[in-house]
Amino acid sequence: MKRQENDSPADPSGHPPHELGRTGEKLARTHLEELGYRILEQNLKVGRVEVDLIARDEETLVFVEVKARSTAHFGAPSEAVHPQKQRRILRAARSYLASRPRLDGLDVRFDVISVVHDDLGIQLEHLEDAFEEG
Repeated sequence: MKRQENDSPADPSGHPPHELGRTGEKLARTHLEELGYRILEQNLKVGRVEVDLIARDEETLVFVEVKARSTAHFGAPSEAVHPQKQRRILRAARSYLASRPRLDGLDVRFDVISVVHDDLGIQLEHLEDAFEEG
């Protein structure tokens, strides 16, 4: 059976993947706020793409993709942000910016936050500039 993009590997804890994802997004949001970021949007649909978080870090607009897993046995969650997913996020960012001229002049960055919530606890990894428009 072919795995869909939003499917996560089997969750040994028995939690549904969407519940794990929402928990990861909450943890990521808290992490960013603790760093002083201002959250502008969460779970924003831009066309057919959902942008997990859009935040402002001083003069930088940050589009954040959050990936959560219950195990790292299948690789780091950030590895699931493959080039096709990156292109979708980039298109969504262009569309978002085009509809908000007040944000002109801000630098733009694309981050990925990986959350692993397993028997050992919670591990969060924040990759700044995880990918760029190119």
